[in-house]
Amino acid sequence: MAATPTPFTSDDYRSRMERAAGDARDAGLGGLIVTPGPDMDWLTGYRPPAATERATLLVLAAGRKPVLIVPALEAPDAEKAPGAAVLTFEAWRDGVDPYGLAVPLLAQGGRYGVSDNAWALHLLGLQRTLPGTRYVALTEALPMLRAVKDAAELDRLAAAGEAADATYEEIKSVRFAGRKETEVARDLAALLVGHGHSQVDFTVVGSGPNGANPHHEAGERTIQEGDTVVLDFGGLKHGYGSDTTRTVHVGEPSQEVRDVHAVVLAAQRAGCAAVRPGAACQDVDRAARQVIETAGYGEYFIHRTGHGIGVTTHEPPYMIEGESRELVPGMCFSVEPGIYLPGRFGVRIEDIVTVTEDGGRRLNRTSRELAVVA
Repeated sequence: MAATPTPFTSDDYRSRMERAAGDARDAGLGGLIVTPGPDMDWLTGYRPPAATERATLLVLAAGRKPVLIVPALEAPDAEKAPGAAVLTFEAWRDGVDPYGLAVPLLAQGGRYGVSDNAWALHLLGLQRTLPGTRYVALTEALPMLRAVKDAAELDRLAAAGEAADATYEEIKSVRFAGRKETEVARDLAALLVGHGHSQVDFTVVGSGPNGANPHHEAGERTIQEGDTVVLDFGGLKHGYGSDTTRTVHVGEPSQEVRDVHAVVLAAQRAGCAAVRPGAACQDVDRAARQVIETAGYGEYFIHRTGHGIGVTTHEPPYMIEGESRELVPGMCFSVEPGIYLPGRFGVRIEDIVTVTEDGGRRLNRTSRELAVVA
C-alpha cells in the first residue's frame, strides 16, 4: 500500500455530487444544501478555514450544475479545491444577503436536505428568505450518502487502521503503573501523529473503575498495579478515520478479569462473524449481544455494537437493534462490544470491519487477547 494515496480527482468529486443529487431526487427532495463540514469535504474536497457567521452553502440538485455560495474573501481558496472544476461559484461580499443568492436555486415550498451541522443562523436565514421551503437533516434524509466506500476510500481506511495498530503495539511497551491516565493519553496521541495521523480525535484511557465509563475522558487518576485499562483511540489519516479499542491489564489479571475479557472477546468474534452482504445492521448487534447476555452480563453492555466510519470517526450505518438496513460491500463500521462493571472495571474490544462480497474483513489486526503491561 502506497505511503501517500493518489489524490481524489475532479471526476471523483463530480461522481459524488451527481450521486448525491440523484439520491436526493429519489428521496423526494428538491436538492441538498451542504454547509462546511464532513459532507462538503467529501463532496468537493473543500475545507473552509472554519464554520463562521459568513454563509458557505453548496447547493446540489439533479440536472443542475452544483453551486457554491461562498464569502468573497474565501473564494480564492475555494477555487483551488480538488472539486472546484465541477462547481459554479457565487461569491458574496460583506453587507450582501447571501441567502438571496439561494433564491434562484431553491423552489419556494420545496423540501431540501441540509447538513446536520448547519448553523441555526444559516438555516434560519434560508427560512426567512424562502419562508415556504422546508428542510430535513441530511442524515435523516440520506443516511447512507457516504456509507459505501470505493476502493480508494477503503485503502485510506486500511492505512488509518494500520497506523492505529502500530500505535497499539508501541503503547504496550510504555510504563502504565504510577503514571496518570493523561500521560498515557498523550503517548497515544503522539504515536498516532508519529504514524501519520493529521488529526487525533480521541484517546480514551479508562483505568480501574474509570474503565466502566465507555467514554471516559483521560483524567488525573494514577494508574495502579492490578488495574484493567481500556484504551480507545483514533483520528484521521489521509482524511479517513481510525478507531480501535484494546483492553490491557497492569500486572497479572484476576480470574474474574480474564473471564469477563473472554466473554467480550467471544462477543466481538460473533459480531464480526455476522458481517456479510444482505445481513441487517441489527444482526451484528444481536450476535455480539447474545454472547454477553448468555454469560449473564447483558445489563452491563450499555451501548450499540458499532458505528460507521469514513471522513468522520462516527457516521452511519449503526449496528443497533431496530436498524434493519442491509449491509452491502464497501460499508465500514466498528464492532465493539463491551462489559462495564460500575465502580470496578470495564472491558471493550473494537475493530473496524468492511463488508466484502462474501463476508467481512477486519481493518485492525493486532491481538485481541488481554495484554499484560507494566
